[in-house]
Amino acid sequence: METAIAKIATLPPEEQERIARWLLEELQDEDRWEEQFSNSQDALRRLADEARADLAQGRTTDLDPDTL
Repeated sequence: METAIAKIATLPPEEQERIARWLLEELQDEDRWEEQFSNSQDALRRLADEARADLAQGRTTDLDPDTL
């Protein structure tokens, strides 16, 4: 991290700002993803339960990658 910051510090101010904006956007996107994922656990659990029930009751078929 220190090496990356040192290299960024040698860039022109406009380039430093561009990188800083990009990094902040990436961090915010990661925060949004984590929040959405944690908020979707109930729905994902229900879908997994449905899939297991379908499999147990023979309502599934094998996926053939060659026919996709």
